[in-house]
Amino acid sequence: MRGPRIRGYGQPVDQPLPTARVSIVVITRNRRSEVLDAVGRLLDLPERPPVIVVDNDSSDGAAEAVAQKFPSVDVVRLPSNLGAAGRTAGVRRARTPYVAFSDDDSWWAPGALDLAADLLDAAPRLAVLAARVLVGPGERLDPVCRLMQRSPLGGVPGVGPRVLGFIACGAVVRRSAYLEVGGFHPRYGVGGEETLLAVDLAERGWACAYADGVVAHHHPSPVRDPAARRVRDVRNDLWTLWLRRRLTGVARETARLLVRLPADRQVRTGLRQALAGVPWILRERASVGRSTERALRQLR
Repeated sequence: MRGPRIRGYGQPVDQPLPTARVSIVVITRNRRSEVLDAVGRLLDLPERPPVIVVDNDSSDGAAEAVAQKFPSVDVVRLPSNLGAAGRTAGVRRARTPYVAFSDDDSWWAPGALDLAADLLDAAPRLAVLAARVLVGPGERLDPVCRLMQRSPLGGVPGVGPRVLGFIACGAVVRRSAYLEVGGFHPRYGVGGEETLLAVDLAERGWACAYADGVVAHHHPSPVRDPAARRVRDVRNDLWTLWLRRRLTGVARETARLLVRLPADRQVRTGLRQALAGVPWILRERASVGRSTERALRQLR
């Protein structure tokens, strides 16, 4: 008996264009029960979005379980764990102009995707629409959303404050713009990957904006390692700074970042991992222009 079909990755499926304007790309790894719950919620949305699940080399049968329970879902099984960059395989397969991101512990509110598509339709240079993310059963506003609400970078007319960062599991991207800059960096894993993408989009003349009326829900999984995530956040923040900030300010901004952080084990480990990446950073480094540098300084 043949099992459920698990497709390869990176190329769009040869099928008719969907009528929806937004596809959803879900990344998952070793969270079988949670991804099944999240996908079920996404398929119940009134927008009926196409759903693409990208499995980051799970060992718990998550990909097979999704394919078996939800045959309409396009399941992409990666041969290794690409972390946040796994989303790019899903974006490449999407056939809609816009793609919403979800994790296996998050989902979108009914009507959110239609509103996001309307806002993106009306703002042709908008690349990322950052949603209001409500956390847990109590629907607490994510603190990052408060920062985006108060962004000093001006606004995108009809949408909301212009930002240079976002929460990936509460973001809708313009597919063409996302692929133009190459998507999330494959070395970053999950944690702090959004800023580099937002900066690279800004350098290409694209905008990212926060839209308070577009809502996503995030119920953080208990199957996570907060210490490891914090290490990645520290490392990735330093990598983004070293990859893109102008040379005259790199040392100053590095010192400013480290002074704000406590001198604990996770920070020290993150710093060591960041320093280990210096050889490839020197190969890939491309500093931003003056306007993007000014915007980054405003966000201190």
